Amino acid sequence: MTDAIPESTLPYPPVYKDKRFVVLSDWDGTITTQDSNDYMTDNLGFGKARRRAGNLEILAGRQTFSRDGFREMLESIAANGHSFDECKEVLKKNIKLDVGFKDFNAWCAANDIPVVIVSSGMAPSIRAVLSNLVGEEVADTIDIIANEVEIEDNGKWHINFRHPSSGYGHDKSRAILPYKDLESPPLLFFFGDGVSDMSAARHADVLFVKQKDDGENDLAAYCTREGIKHIIFRDFAQALRVVQAVVRGEKTPAEVLAAGKA
Repeated sequence: MTDAIPESTLPYPPVYKDKRFVVLSDWDGTITTQDSNDYMTDNLGFGKARRRAGNLEILAGRQTFSRDGFREMLESIAANGHSFDECKEVLKKNIKLDVGFKDFNAWCAANDIPVVIVSSGMAPSIRAVLSNLVGEEVADTIDIIANEVEIEDNGKWHINFRHPSSGYGHDKSRAILPYKDLESPPLLFFFGDGVSDMSAARHADVLFVKQKDDGENDLAAYCTREGIKHIIFRDFAQALRVVQAVVRGEKTPAEVLAAGKA
């Protein structure tokens, strides 16, 4: 991956300049129980075996996340004749919310802690599923930093990457680093699970990595290999207790990271 700052083709929401804490979280497989893009690829695209082989190539550093891997996944779905509207409906029927996220988000809202979704997926599909799962009123309070989708007149569609010059397509570190330049930066919690979160992992103040029952624990493997301290969590109910302890001053970020588990 290049260290050059990638140019964004899409706007960012304003940075929260006067907050003590900010939560940034991956969407697929983190806030949701299953990765929506993986689900579409496995069921509508070229299938799980090829998709998983690509993920392992990315984790090993032999392939970039977007230009090589993710784009191929989505192109296989469109090539099989599935429209973007059809994909959104499939996701709304099949993608479920982490059991603890509603309470986690409600507690953050009550304590003036913004929650921002930082995703390598496509904002329209995320917004559709999020609104379906938590309701439009709650969904509208959550910023989404993601890629976009372009739909042609003939119905064909393709992803529009936020950072087309980056191997990530969406370099998630760019959602974190502007906070580091603030005069009084907030403490940043970041939640992730997979290869798309690798660029952000080392920049969070407190990194949470989701434990996956299917064995696809790619971010945990990356952080272990790279020596990046992180907290393993199974759901946002567990994570909430850790976040509360830090926010209330009961534990320091170093202490919760040293524990390693929620």
